[in-house]
Amino acid sequence: MPIEVDVAIIGGGPGGYTAAVRAAQAGRSVVIIEKDKLGGTCLHRGCIPSKSLLRSAEVFATINDAASYGVSLPEGNASIDWSRVLHRKNSIVEQLHKGLQTLMKQHQIRVINGSARIIGPSIFSPRSGAIAVELSDGESETVVPKNVIIATGSRPRRLNGLVYDGDIIATSDEALEWSSRPSSIIIVGGGVIGVEWASMLSDFGTDVTLIETADRIVPTEDKDIGSELSKALKKRGVKIITGAALQPSSCSVTPSGVQVEVVVKGEALGLTAERMLVSIGRQGNVENLGLENTDVKAENGFVKVSPNTLQTGESHIYAIGDCIGGIQLAHAAMHEAAVTVEHMLGHKLSRASDRDIPRCIYTRPEAASIGWTEADAKAEGYEVKTAKLPLRIFGKALVYGESDGFAKVVADSSTGDLLGVHLVGSHATELIAEASLAKLLDAVPWEIGRTIHPHPTLSEAMQEVMLALDGGAGHG
Repeated sequence: MPIEVDVAIIGGGPGGYTAAVRAAQAGRSVVIIEKDKLGGTCLHRGCIPSKSLLRSAEVFATINDAASYGVSLPEGNASIDWSRVLHRKNSIVEQLHKGLQTLMKQHQIRVINGSARIIGPSIFSPRSGAIAVELSDGESETVVPKNVIIATGSRPRRLNGLVYDGDIIATSDEALEWSSRPSSIIIVGGGVIGVEWASMLSDFGTDVTLIETADRIVPTEDKDIGSELSKALKKRGVKIITGAALQPSSCSVTPSGVQVEVVVKGEALGLTAERMLVSIGRQGNVENLGLENTDVKAENGFVKVSPNTLQTGESHIYAIGDCIGGIQLAHAAMHEAAVTVEHMLGHKLSRASDRDIPRCIYTRPEAASIGWTEADAKAEGYEVKTAKLPLRIFGKALVYGESDGFAKVVADSSTGDLLGVHLVGSHATELIAEASLAKLLDAVPWEIGRTIHPHPTLSEAMQEVMLALDGGAGHG
């Protein structure tokens, strides 16, 4: 017999499981169809494991700098036990995975392990949307829902012409499972994933070369963020090559690792390293879903949706998360899950624009932003005013021993409206939440500036930079 439910969700990542819980809390019957593990890329191959490695690297770097805090290491320098680094990562992932399984049981959400394919009108349903599931044990099941949410996520894009073996040449998925730390590495792609790996591996002592085709790293962020992160990475020995076009045909695996050629300003440059990590973006998982049996369309490798309601070409079929493109972040998918379920329930809640979703980079120092970059705001026609303060003027930054970075605000000079906030520094990914709340409440900079912030804290940077827009900053 087919399984009849109110909501069927294809994909159990952050978007999928969030939608499932919200729908269940509203009294709807829910099925999640997941071909791998609950938690998706974020839990198993992305956010959580990579941040665990970054934390281990940060601790290692701090210990090696212990003398600056007046702490001596009588037995010499610290060392890395890579197996224990991986064990810690895997333990965190497993703990969270078990927590998700418990959460599904608490809300009576049925999880089916298998591959889903949407079918057209049939004996099961007069409209498309029934789902044929090939179970992991080879059997099959049919789910007939009133509504479908496609939340199939994404995977790393691969550079054509490279032969990936997951060890010498790998994407971030495989790199998270490396059994040993590379002594040297070439990282292809200076976006968020690339710079996070460059930061982490350089802190672990790896010789890192980072190449980026644009003229600066993290090119989609404010140029001041790219400049500050570049300075911090270079100070730790990372070699950054921008405006570089990698030649896949020149790549070869040697007994000592990998060698490849990049072209910079018309000149060929040969590079060698023990391993190569390719991080050139992500593509949606939209294949083999049976979209051709429906009016759901895919464009440029992503499911096409209404930007406000996240409905596809079929009003009862929604899509959320990485598989729809745009900003590909776990918390964006969670927000989209809330929008989708609210719309199903007949409530009005529109999806936030990409630029109003916080963007975080977990390097050392961290970076975070929300809203318009200064350049994009000007290109959009805004007459902007900006303020920028270095973190080194704030007492807590000096006490904490992480004084690199800044707080920057971009505002509309004619209306005073807050357009963007850009942070680089310790705990920037935590501090950006205040700016996100300000955007939601439509607060203007002077209101944030008048909000009492405790002293001494890093949060004072947010207060002071807002006051600085009108020349009213105090002291650190």
